[in-house]
Amino acid sequence: MITLAMDTAYRHLTAGLYDDDTLLAGTSSECFKKQSEALFPRLQQILDDAGLSFQDIDQVVITDGPGSYTGVRIAMTVAKVLASQRGIPLYTLSTLQLYAGTASSANVLLDARSHRAYAGHVENGVLTEPEQILTEEEYEGFVGSHPGILLGDVAAGSRNPETPDFLKNFIDLRDQWVPVSNVHAAVPRYLKESDAYKTPGGHGC
Repeated sequence: MITLAMDTAYRHLTAGLYDDDTLLAGTSSECFKKQSEALFPRLQQILDDAGLSFQDIDQVVITDGPGSYTGVRIAMTVAKVLASQRGIPLYTLSTLQLYAGTASSANVLLDARSHRAYAGHVENGVLTEPEQILTEEEYEGFVGSHPGILLGDVAAGSRNPETPDFLKNFIDLRDQWVPVSNVHAAVPRYLKESDAYKTPGGHGC
């Protein structure tokens, strides 16, 4: 079973090809505001590296938010076209779950502008409560009341976030993938108005 995994929801571009649980080829790097132009060359590169073509892909999994208003749509658009044209399954995963992976206890904070953060607490790959947008004071308290490692791009107090392994986390979270019953009806999950999703800063890929 060949799986294509893609994440363009936030600052990174991650794309991986897996044969069951084995990573065949993959790429993951910060690519802020350049995901749309970089995604297809990256996909072609990993297909070439694995000796595969788009016709060999049996299923697709993507992150569906929260994240950049434009970023979430990039991988989702490609995935919907591929899944609908080929008649293959499409799955989604929360961006915050991808950051946390299967850590026993993790807090994820992603910059949401104006001293706010997308926040979530994840235990063994499962969100323990719905994702939230919190102010700086609120997310400091959130991290203080939810023990665990810190991931993302927002520091909390004196704690700096750790760097996740997105390619490993995608396949480790297989049991958390949510099947999309109607590919054409799949939509990004946004937590606030669209103009607030234009995340500032970052580096090109």
